[in-house]
Amino acid sequence: MKLGYHIGYWSSGPPEGALEAIRTAEDLGFDSVWTAEGYGSDALTPLAWWGASTSRVTLGTNIVQMSARTPTATAMAAMTLDHLSGGRFVLGLGASGPQVVEGWYGQPYPRPLARTREYVDIVRKVVAREAPVTHDGRQYQLPLDGGTGLGKPLKATVHPLRTHIPIYLAAEGPKNVALSAEICDGWLPLFFSPRTNEFYRAALDEGFARRAEPASEFEVAASVPVIVHDDVEVAAQAIKPALALYIGGMGAKSVNFHHDVFARMGYGDVADKVQDLYLAGRKDEATAAIPTRLVEDTALIGPPAKIRDELAEWEESVVTTLLVRGDARTLRRVADVLS
Repeated sequence: MKLGYHIGYWSSGPPEGALEAIRTAEDLGFDSVWTAEGYGSDALTPLAWWGASTSRVTLGTNIVQMSARTPTATAMAAMTLDHLSGGRFVLGLGASGPQVVEGWYGQPYPRPLARTREYVDIVRKVVAREAPVTHDGRQYQLPLDGGTGLGKPLKATVHPLRTHIPIYLAAEGPKNVALSAEICDGWLPLFFSPRTNEFYRAALDEGFARRAEPASEFEVAASVPVIVHDDVEVAAQAIKPALALYIGGMGAKSVNFHHDVFARMGYGDVADKVQDLYLAGRKDEATAAIPTRLVEDTALIGPPAKIRDELAEWEESVVTTLLVRGDARTLRRVADVLS
């Protein structure tokens, strides 16, 4: 089981101590470092800035939101970062949700799976640089249909360092998870539980069966909170507010993919209650409604012996990398317990 460091979202500004934590992660032997974007900081700039102070770790985006950039713009950024990092870049992509896609980017959200398939196909064509890029899809056309008529197929002026840059897909629903196995090199789950392993293994196997070519390697890098503390309840309390936000407030009542993940996990009644309370503005009550057992299903918390015990379930799952968060001191503590 490999370890990765997920810097996470910025709040009102850059996370304090991020560079120290990244350097610490590399010194501790972590395999990768990841950045995120929502509707504040972007994922690519911090990865380039802070990644310049590293020499070994894989540098990944978790995630680049597809609606924020055209496929060709994303491919350009991927080739650029791959060159600058010496071939250490991984492109993590995700569809996000309708509130952000339509509210922030002003782009249509319907048919996200079809859009993802076309998006990845175009990125692959640009990076392979085998011919001028054309694409005649329902979501994207290159050259554009109905424009001036002057558009022409183009080939990137930059020669890629690698003609195949790994692409990982952030996915929560089974169809999207299957898509990651079919067309990508990895899957980025946000809320994974070993208890749901067989459900997701089946989704991945469905995608693998549809691949044009077998995957030589396929990574599953799961974001997993790890809090080492003698008191399990104290550790759980540190995670519950974020869970309440995702289950209750990240999306509309009718469309919240995070809520659906926990419902599939067997927490449908809890998820409904948390969502109702959160959307009513009763955030503290929403947080209090989350049982500690739900936290323990999706995180590693408590004394070192308990965490090491539970780690065995993760090691037997489809997950290949645990992505943890925290400052440099936290990373040292986590590495000591998990290694």
